[in-house]
Amino acid sequence: MNTQSRESTSIAPSVKPADSAKTADSAKTAQDKAGTLIEALPWIQRFAGTTMVIKYGGNAMVNDELRRAFAEDVVFLHHVGIHPVVVHGGGPQINAMLSKLGIESEFKGGLRVTTPEAMDVVRMVLTGQVGRDWWA
Repeated sequence: MNTQSRESTSIAPSVKPADSAKTADSAKTAQDKAGTLIEALPWIQRFAGTTMVIKYGGNAMVNDELRRAFAEDVVFLHHVGIHPVVVHGGGPQINAMLSKLGIESEFKGGLRVTTPEAMDVVRMVLTGQVGRDWWA
């Protein structure tokens, strides 16, 4: 017969104050996520089964955290039945390369007016640097 006290053989872990704080943080995070999903549900239902074109702009590509969040959002859309198609931009990268090459950019109404000379640079940046970064 086992003579150990019930207290020493308990399989329930002891709860420390730090553990309580982690549990409270996890509960808050879960509540925040649930609130976001509840708010998004009408949109998810409306667009389920449709194709959604998303521009992934150059400014969102410059930070690892933004890249990860974007990828997670695209995966989420796929999982809820929306068919995302990503079209990538590259404005900051294009501007930097044009500047290095001494080619000026002209903008009208917020849109780049691209000369044939600049178009070669745009292709080079989007298929080289930006394309490589996106698929890496």
